Amino acid sequence: MTRHFTFHKEIENLKTRFMALGSLVEDRLQKASLVVQNKDSELLLEIINTDWKVDEMEIEVEEECLKILALHQPVASDLRLVIAIIKINNELERIADIAVNIAKRIQVIRKDTELSDAIDYQIMFNKVLQMYKLGLDALVTEDANLAREIFVRDEEVNQLRNEVYQEVIARLDAERGHAKCLVNLYLLSRHLERVGDRVKNIAEEVIYLVEGKIVRGEIN
Repeated sequence: MTRHFTFHKEIENLKTRFMALGSLVEDRLQKASLVVQNKDSELLLEIINTDWKVDEMEIEVEEECLKILALHQPVASDLRLVIAIIKINNELERIADIAVNIAKRIQVIRKDTELSDAIDYQIMFNKVLQMYKLGLDALVTEDANLAREIFVRDEEVNQLRNEVYQEVIARLDAERGHAKCLVNLYLLSRHLERVGDRVKNIAEEVIYLVEGKIVRGEIN
């Protein structure tokens, strides 16, 4: 078996492991979306108690990247691919952590039966999930234009966060005695905003992978 063949086989194995992690994190986001709707206790605990699976897969992907760097010393586009996967790998793990934080917020919010459903988050969740899928698609297809679409969608998520803030402020004045619930409802929007920011970071890495251009800090 030639060194060249071995290298490309390991790259393909790395991509397979990485996409498995991407699918697992997407599953966590989808379950977080469901738990915001139904406040289901079992689903809450599943999100929180199985976070270790994402952590383990993240470590495996990182170790595979480091092995490839050490053994094969890739250059040019191959090097950019491995570096991009290392960075995006970390973003995925952090997105999964945010899903856990969302579940923990719901544990508090659902105790206030009067206002637990005061804000509808499905539009915001749908936009974030679409951004996430777009980010992974852009990576798989190495499509920088697709990655750039994410920046526009991130602004839409930020606008929805602002709308939630205004609604919570209004309700804090009108719904005295529900501050804890309302603050946690607002923090849900902050968590989703952070997911959007993480996906935007993924988009930046995709652009670097495809074009060799660092765009971080250039895009608002």
